[in-house]
Amino acid sequence: MSTPRRKFLQYSLTAASLLAMGPQALAGPDKKKSPTAAAKKKLKLLVLGGTGFLGPAFVNAAQARGHTLTLFNRGKTRPTLFPNLEKLQGDRDPKKGEGLKALEGRKWDAVLDTSGYYPRMVKASAELLAPNVQQYVYISSISAYANNDVPHEDESGPTAKLEDPTVETMGKNFENFGGLKRLCEEAAEAAFPDRAALVRPGYIVGPEDGSDRFTYWPVRYARGGEMLAPGSPEDPLQIIDVRDLAEWLVKVMENNLTGIYNATGPERPWTMGGLLAACKEAAGKTDTKLVWVPSEFLAKNGEDGEGDIPIWAPPIGKTKGFHLRSIDKALKAGLKFRPGSVTVKDTLAYFNSLPEERRAKPRAGLSPEREKALIALWTQEQQAAGETPATPEKPAAPHKKGH
Repeated sequence: MSTPRRKFLQYSLTAASLLAMGPQALAGPDKKKSPTAAAKKKLKLLVLGGTGFLGPAFVNAAQARGHTLTLFNRGKTRPTLFPNLEKLQGDRDPKKGEGLKALEGRKWDAVLDTSGYYPRMVKASAELLAPNVQQYVYISSISAYANNDVPHEDESGPTAKLEDPTVETMGKNFENFGGLKRLCEEAAEAAFPDRAALVRPGYIVGPEDGSDRFTYWPVRYARGGEMLAPGSPEDPLQIIDVRDLAEWLVKVMENNLTGIYNATGPERPWTMGGLLAACKEAAGKTDTKLVWVPSEFLAKNGEDGEGDIPIWAPPIGKTKGFHLRSIDKALKAGLKFRPGSVTVKDTLAYFNSLPEERRAKPRAGLSPEREKALIALWTQEQQAAGETPATPEKPAAPHKKGH
């Protein structure tokens, strides 16, 4: 799609990185997970990064399977994590400091690249590792696609391109993010022909998500009062719990999978209505009253999916397929999901465990003042048109011009 800010904010994966029916009906039964079995073959794995959001989840999943891990990073983000793992220090940019020197001459079965944003740097690491590593797993983004207006489009969709492929900035409005991700994919493919797995997640959510984008919804629901619900309960939603993605990435390595995979979810369609039903379940008793505000009205007032309402995108026009990417290929390759209600509950619990000063400064979502103003404007417009105010059970119809 041609909205770069949404692309970056919604898909920068490693930064510091449902219908009104209940969430169980959409996400499947809440089955208890059996203890993780040890892998038949123990692998030596390298993680480029490993201390942000996805990295630690992958480390935990891989350790549970009995694999041996090495982390390579600058040692600046949460350096005390995983004290018992081998840690190599350097820089993704070979021109800075010792660069990639710590990786020279070392052998691993597979590498997970969670921190590659610029193709020159991905090229450097991939070419250095290619002689001694069997598989390169690169975490890309659905932003690598050129557009998001076709529902159920698979991995063959057209990809983003940059006029200047040597650019090493995201751009003022992050307009280069998707094109850079695609170029990084190409760099990994070139160094590891037929040995690279290119994984394109959408929203990665769950405990330890520092962006607060998905977190906004259960936290806001728990606060109570009139709550703006965007669009309609049927608007589609795709997310993936960071733990589900991490566990599947371990399978990708164990099975030596290659190729391109869309990695979002869940398996059954989710909607905004279902998400908010899950938030209600997680929040417990509150006086929250949902006020469904149509996307047409929101767009007219600066909330077209590029404003302050996180994750949601209207399923029309340029964002018609935004939350409807085909994940059939990843499902066939073993991608599985925990119920959405579990993700929501665990996310809320994580946020509530943070220090009070952190919880007081949410990093995403409508401010109380902005939300209240939008609800007031929508209510006034409905009253002026002589229409019945929206309720959680019956969202209002889009306002027609001339009314």
